Amino acid sequence: MSGQFHTICESDFAEVLHPWAQTEGVGLNELDTPAQLSQYLRRNPGMSFVAREGGEIVGAVLCGHDGRRGYLHHLAVAKWHRRRGLGKKLVEMCLARLAEIEVQKCNIFLFADNADGEGFWKHNGWANRDDLCVMQRVLHPAPKADSRTRDKQPIK
Repeated sequence: MSGQFHTICESDFAEVLHPWAQTEGVGLNELDTPAQLSQYLRRNPGMSFVAREGGEIVGAVLCGHDGRRGYLHHLAVAKWHRRRGLGKKLVEMCLARLAEIEVQKCNIFLFADNADGEGFWKHNGWANRDDLCVMQRVLHPAPKADSRTRDKQPIK
């Protein structure tokens, strides 16, 4: 395995969004904007990483926690750099950071039809939770993360 690893910083956003968008099984949506990613990194400093080769980002992962559980999002390695340990190393770095703050479990979310992703995770010691399902509620409009208006949002 070669590559240089460092924490994701705001200057990486433009470059990291492209491989995420090009990687099958990574589900980007309207919340994956530079502003939202900045907010995520501020809430979870030093936990998300990129891998570079030849100065180019070839892999990335977002990592965060809620104080009890860790969460990994958007793990992606460019096709021509896979099967060399970069994805595994990115995950190990995230899990080490979670362990440093005593988070004892970590969760991931996969699309049900992402067989390649499921194979990667199982190969690296992860297990399905058949006792859970994921539910979500979309909030419209999403409140802005502006501290000047955050406390003045009407409650509906």
